[in-house]
Amino acid sequence: MSDAASQTTHATIVLLPGDGVGPEVVGAARLVLDAVAARWSHSFEYRDALIGGAAIDATGTALPPETIRLCTSSDAVILGAVGGPKWDDPAGTIRPEQGLLGIRKALGLFANLRPVRAEPSMIHASPLKVELLAGVDFVVVRELTGGIYFGEKTLERDEGGERATDLCVYTTAEVERVVRVACELARARKGRLTSVDKANVLETSRLWRRVTTRVVRDEFPELVLDHLLVDSAAMRLIQAPASFDVIVTENMFGDILTDEAAVLAGSIGLLPSASLGPVDRSRRHRMGLYEPIHGSAPTIAGQGVVNPIGTVLSAALLLRHSLGLEKEAGAIERAVHLVLASGAGTPDIVSSWGTRVTTSELAQAVADRLER
Repeated sequence: MSDAASQTTHATIVLLPGDGVGPEVVGAARLVLDAVAARWSHSFEYRDALIGGAAIDATGTALPPETIRLCTSSDAVILGAVGGPKWDDPAGTIRPEQGLLGIRKALGLFANLRPVRAEPSMIHASPLKVELLAGVDFVVVRELTGGIYFGEKTLERDEGGERATDLCVYTTAEVERVVRVACELARARKGRLTSVDKANVLETSRLWRRVTTRVVRDEFPELVLDHLLVDSAAMRLIQAPASFDVIVTENMFGDILTDEAAVLAGSIGLLPSASLGPVDRSRRHRMGLYEPIHGSAPTIAGQGVVNPIGTVLSAALLLRHSLGLEKEAGAIERAVHLVLASGAGTPDIVSSWGTRVTTSELAQAVADRLER
């Protein structure tokens, strides 16, 4: 990537289409990024690599060494989706999801950002009452590498049956670094941070609350901090979603709450995500992996009906967090807003009043708005 003071950015972006609808949505994101490059005279070099089921079929592993090499030497990564019935054997020793977990580890990604915004033109697609969705615009920051998903696991069998354990572990340093990411976001937004835990019963959550309180008090005193138990947060996401600005929480709670929050936008196909690593001091930006929150949707793959907006908005996050191109990121987000407001959309968001278009047509409409 070029020096931050330069007008033109040269960046290397690895594309990991993956499985199912992944190639379609990644292609849509590239189309929009090409429009950005053309309008602002940037230069994006793309490198394609294998991950997930496609990688298993070609190489016997979900994350080939060449994919890791390409990703670690790039400026950012765009991922489509992994998985599908072909590889869906719970007893299998090699699974597509291993590729996703492996690339997160290889790139040192620890903070997952999921922006949730209720587009006025999409409110009809949400199951919630219209009055609850007005002004919904928040970001969930989920810790990505710790907690119960990565703790020690055991399964014991005896004559009485089975006994399984999953150990939830967090350290001070793990909490500090993800909370700082959330605080930086909140400082650039409305200045409100909500930390979600289960401190009434879990020792890891008590640690989480203590560390979060200290980081905000000592390093971000201008922020307004509140703590919510995860069950209360789940209710408030439905009852008063517009009350949130930035939410920070641990791995499992974030996994669950972000899927709940997806219904606010009207379609899971609309929502982007960014998984970020530490700041690279030489470039002053973060390595990141950017992907839509939806899965591989194999039943609709290749039909041109998958919604590309989540991936296109993920590309906007890439420009903002990994390349430092805030103006261009905002331009993509505004273009998406205008296209959706025009009534164009894929089948998941278009009802009787809209104009149904294909995946590539919707991406092209966003690119055309950028060029204008």
